[in-house]
Amino acid sequence: MEAAAKRRPSAPASTTPNRELALRLGSLMLCTMHSDGGAVIRAIDESGLTFPQMKALVSLASTPDQEPMTVKAVSEQVGLSLASASRTVDELVKRSLVTRVEDPNDRRVRRISPTAEGQEIADVLLAARVAGLESFVSTLSALERRKLEAALDVLLRREDIAKTYAQHSERAAR
Repeated sequence: MEAAAKRRPSAPASTTPNRELALRLGSLMLCTMHSDGGAVIRAIDESGLTFPQMKALVSLASTPDQEPMTVKAVSEQVGLSLASASRTVDELVKRSLVTRVEDPNDRRVRRISPTAEGQEIADVLLAARVAGLESFVSTLSALERRKLEAALDVLLRREDIAKTYAQHSERAAR
């Protein structure tokens, strides 16, 4: 136990308002992920994907109406180094979950798109996540629900959040 504690990086002791808010938000996120008995974690495990592969696949599958992404774009979107993103995409290609094709305008660039099987896995993962959140929301009191809705209304005014919401609500409607 002591050796494990020595290996763990220690988080900087911080009492800033941002840190406190981050801890509170993280607690909420953890509760929402486990409110359905861990279905999201089970779905990830059953997919056989590593966490970076899951993030890359869901990212690629969440933007079906856009031009297929490059490895660099995947790298930036999921927070991986270019080398890690490239290895991750290679594994997804080997598993036939994504395709990699030459860009018609620039032969040096490869574009990545989910296959039907990759899209299906991403849809299962997203459905499990939404079901878990729905389970959590069902436990809220009327007052908690109104306050959460009000906070989300404010946050949905942000362009990045509004775009993500539009993409996911469109996919959920299918």
